Amino acid sequence: MNTSFWPLLALLADGLPHQVQNLAKTLNKKVSQLNAVWQEMPEHLKSLLHQHNGIWQLAKPLAIIPEQIFTDSARQYGFEPRLLLKTHSTNSILLEKARQTQKLMPAQICMAYQQTHGRGRQGKLWHNRVGECLMFSLSWSFQRPQSELGGLALVTALAISQTLQELGIRAQIKWPNDLVLDNSKLGGILIETVNKQTHTIAVIGIGLNFIIPEQISNAAAILSQTSKIQASQIFQRIVQKLSSYLPRFDQDGLSPFLAEYNSLHRDQGQLVHLFSNGNTIAEGKVKGIAPSGAIILQNVRGEQEFVSGEISLRPASSTCHSKQNQQRYLLLDAGNSKLKWAWVENSCILHYGKAAYYDLQPLLKDWAQYSTGENRIIGCAVCGEARLQQIATILPQPIMWLPSMPEALGIFNHYRNPAEHGADRWFNILGSRRYTQQACVVVSCGTAVTVDALTDTNHYLGGSILPGFHLMKEALAKRTANLNRPLGKPYAFATTTPNALTSGIMDAVCGAIVLMHERLQHKIGAGKSVDIIITGGGANKVAQALPHSFVLDNRIEIVDNLVLYGLINWVEYA
Repeated sequence: MNTSFWPLLALLADGLPHQVQNLAKTLNKKVSQLNAVWQEMPEHLKSLLHQHNGIWQLAKPLAIIPEQIFTDSARQYGFEPRLLLKTHSTNSILLEKARQTQKLMPAQICMAYQQTHGRGRQGKLWHNRVGECLMFSLSWSFQRPQSELGGLALVTALAISQTLQELGIRAQIKWPNDLVLDNSKLGGILIETVNKQTHTIAVIGIGLNFIIPEQISNAAAILSQTSKIQASQIFQRIVQKLSSYLPRFDQDGLSPFLAEYNSLHRDQGQLVHLFSNGNTIAEGKVKGIAPSGAIILQNVRGEQEFVSGEISLRPASSTCHSKQNQQRYLLLDAGNSKLKWAWVENSCILHYGKAAYYDLQPLLKDWAQYSTGENRIIGCAVCGEARLQQIATILPQPIMWLPSMPEALGIFNHYRNPAEHGADRWFNILGSRRYTQQACVVVSCGTAVTVDALTDTNHYLGGSILPGFHLMKEALAKRTANLNRPLGKPYAFATTTPNALTSGIMDAVCGAIVLMHERLQHKIGAGKSVDIIITGGGANKVAQALPHSFVLDNRIEIVDNLVLYGLINWVEYA
């Protein structure tokens, strides 16, 4: 593998500390060359690297497995390995090989560090950026005809769900083969087959969100449940379990697995609705799964079985939201200095936009391009009445401006008077639950910097407000002689006035975060994790300026447009 940055990234992807000298030796490079290699990384990965006293470490693990570990794990459980740097789809690679091979081919596993056209059920694309998703495909030859493989997807989902449960990740199955955390999708499975002589070769594509994918609003991720796990651990355990389950399924079918599947089926015993092409085709209580893989519903007509095909299942409690999901809507985040927005459809963000208030023409152009006629417009605002009127004048539909609330989505607001609590702070809190279920400090770096605390039991405790970078600089320039200087760079021991100004401002923000983290840790008790979620224009700079030991000991997530994700959560689930 001779592409420059992949081998280095694969070594660092475990999230553990590495001596830079050892990295250079392993890759047969000089230390100076490693710095150049790192600059070739995708932009969203560059800020993850922390360097201190000859140690390199990523702020969080990535879904990338070193070649040797991948190869050894595959061969240990009877698979021929194939690792690619980049491809369109690993499923397509194995399918093409199965079609071209005259004889039955041995079991294989194909993994790519990057897939440009990963696929899911019903022709949907699987969106991801490098390091976000653990994706691989494996092939297996079955003696059963294609018509008897209806339960294969369910057995695969069971193997993955059990593996994740054993690793402390509370994954469940949404029939037939989605992996979920409550109402959020964690992963999926795509099975495609090729008839070969008297056998059927099945290609099983597996995709798991390791980190929350950027463009998917209703997703969950493994690292939101446990921050210490490595992708290689998950991969090894899944392959081990599948190497045991697939021969058993070939011999005995789905029946031996049904009890275990039902125990991990999220909607077992619950009222659900089945949809096809947007229309309800059945509703009833889930009684279980048939040996064919069909779902069994109990309703006024008795027990009915439905095979998966093009059917989608939704819990009855979310039906009102699913109807909303079929509509496109516009979300607005009206901040002090800028307006940001997102067009959302089927829970997914179609398009982002932003503009300064002196020129909102980009919003009007987006309305002409993305509006479907009657679109709901929902937003939150901290910008003042004059700018709200300005936005209302631009848009042809009325806007529902949402305030901070005493409670929403099971999160309780302890602010003494929610009416005076900034709506952006509240929706940042609601949005943080996309990225962690643990206690967290939520930081917003905008015109003002806010540092807020949310417990693991969903109690928002309040927080702190301090001036943002530019406000601090303006105050110093206006009120202090000789300090009207341009800002420099932050240093531990700044030796110029511009650098000292920047260092002081950054120290104030980082100090507020560390203090809030310590207070929240004390509040929830020792032994529990407190994550850090940072959003806003200065998020990357703040994350890089935090104390090195603090970064290594805690999970830090940088999220663009956290307010918009909070609004999506409210629209979809409130």
